Amino acid sequence: MTPSWTTRPESAGDVAAIRDVNLAAFPTPHEADLVEALRADAQAWLPGLSWLAEAPGGDLIGYALLTRCHVGDSPALALGPCAVKPGHQRRGAGSAAIRAALRAAREQGENLVVVLGHAEYYPRFGFTPASGYGIRPPFDVEDKYMMALALAPERPVPSGVIRYPAAFGV
Repeated sequence: MTPSWTTRPESAGDVAAIRDVNLAAFPTPHEADLVEALRADAQAWLPGLSWLAEAPGGDLIGYALLTRCHVGDSPALALGPCAVKPGHQRRGAGSAAIRAALRAAREQGENLVVVLGHAEYYPRFGFTPASGYGIRPPFDVEDKYMMALALAPERPVPSGVIRYPAAFGV
């Protein structure tokens, strides 16, 4: 049975629970620390683009974050970290959080999201290889793992090298 996930934006009282989800989902604290560093970066952190998926009982299970990056000189969003507590993975919590974050970004008038991730997972949200838009990462990676999603197809999609917030370390 697939639970019915409730999604909502992060609130001030969620910081510790978000850290817990990221610590549980990954083998090192790197992603949890990255979320905190991005939250502290006023140029990267955008209100309303940190989303949670909660189980029917209210437990925080999934998380998705969009932060400001740039493609060339144009503003864009970077998706990640995305995390789901072990034991709840492959049940739709991560997808629910990602879909909610992407919907919020569209509603805020954002144009483009980039993600470095699983080539089998992210296309379900509409992501395609970023190279198709002339978008390149600032590091070497196989083409299929660097993806982009145009949120506003009527607007031109920028091309160039992705510039991530400093917290990403690239």
